[in-house]
Amino acid sequence: MSLFGGVLPVTGISFLMFCILLIAGLGYALGRISIKGVQLGTAGVFILALLFGALFYKYIDAQLTVKLAALNEAGETAEVAKSYASNALKIVENLGLILFVTAVGFIAGPNFFKNLKKNFRSYILMGVIIILSGGLTCVACYFIGRGWEQDPKEFVAMLVGILSGALTSTPAFSAAKATVASQYEDAVTVGHGIAYLFGVVGVVLFVQLIPRIMKANMDEERARLMTVDTGEAGNKNSGELFSLDRFGIGMFAIAAVLGILFGAIKIPLTSKGLGGTTFSLTTTGGALILSLIFGHFGHIGKLNITPEKKTLEVFRELGLMLFLIGAGIAGGANFVKYFKPAYFVYGVRSVAMTLVPLIIGFIFAKFVLKLSLLNNLGSITGGMTSTPALGTLISVAGTDDVTSAYAATYPISLIAVVLVAAVLGFSRRLRRKYKEHYAHELSTAEREMASWRARTDEDFSSLEDLEEDVRAERMGFEHR
Repeated sequence: MSLFGGVLPVTGISFLMFCILLIAGLGYALGRISIKGVQLGTAGVFILALLFGALFYKYIDAQLTVKLAALNEAGETAEVAKSYASNALKIVENLGLILFVTAVGFIAGPNFFKNLKKNFRSYILMGVIIILSGGLTCVACYFIGRGWEQDPKEFVAMLVGILSGALTSTPAFSAAKATVASQYEDAVTVGHGIAYLFGVVGVVLFVQLIPRIMKANMDEERARLMTVDTGEAGNKNSGELFSLDRFGIGMFAIAAVLGILFGAIKIPLTSKGLGGTTFSLTTTGGALILSLIFGHFGHIGKLNITPEKKTLEVFRELGLMLFLIGAGIAGGANFVKYFKPAYFVYGVRSVAMTLVPLIIGFIFAKFVLKLSLLNNLGSITGGMTSTPALGTLISVAGTDDVTSAYAATYPISLIAVVLVAAVLGFSRRLRRKYKEHYAHELSTAEREMASWRARTDEDFSSLEDLEEDVRAERMGFEHR
């Protein structure tokens, strides 16, 4: 971008930074718009990022495209254009996610394990119930719509992608792509892109509307949560403890690095070992768990390992903003690239795969598990693996204590959603292999049957010829 005849050039990485900050400023302004007391909050940044990606991604792509020298088929040197736009946005998204979940882990750490001990079974059940209800909704959508689709395999790939988008789960998206045939990976991407928008906005609106519908007294609801002030806990022995730096950024970075390494550990899910489908906690899960541990202990000897509360709050909001911008721009660009008017019906299915788990999870937590409202909603944000919704819930609740329920449910749901996405993808492949095996066996049996019939017909023909010869001999003998 060049303004005033080249006097003000904004190109390359500077253009990307310009776009990110522009989206942030306008997105927060959009999030502040209130309709009957309901605001989008930080999700306004996500919506604006989606629109920006759909309309202006080509300009980012053009600014981040470089020409490289490469050999062509004739062995001659030629220039090849290479775009780094998607990689740059992925860096923004992942950096934001690391900042956010690490901050959440530190904030939730002091009272996390007490809360987990008290509600351990409830959090496990919430995570499983929410993901299973989403998976069953996906299966129901398959049986309802299977007679209307021209390519059943593409239909299944699209539905699994919609499920990962409805639950805003990148690990499930990756697992879904790994379990479908390579020619159907684009269908998974399309489904994920279609569902992701409502997957984010739907949960954000849900955690705002439910307290209003129930006319909850937020002061009473906050009192029902276990309250541990992370900031005071971190400064309790500030005169005695040694800190790497004034704000605690050094320990924050160490926890994030260890979390990235921990989350990268792969666990094989098939007999192929590491060469087949694997599971890992990913960067998100690893950073969350390690920061929870750091936040729980607070210090090691005289070394303070807990950042200041203000530092955590800033990193949490900054991380959420960067994550939403990176994911939103890429999501908007993919939506335009793959979406067709015929895919509109899939939007209805994506709404179902978001709303059904939300409603079932909320009812189950309220009437079966007897969780308090804020504990209920915190568990739902973790069960839906919804990072933006947690940010909104913190604003609605007016306390950081809801992060404990999110942090406790999130790892369970992360594991469950990856397994469900893999099972749904594999079930189709197993069914196809079974049909191919059955067709092969049937074809073999039919060939053997035809061969037997041919031999039988030949045998009967020979017998008839023999009987004819016998009758002729008998007639000749009688004649003589």
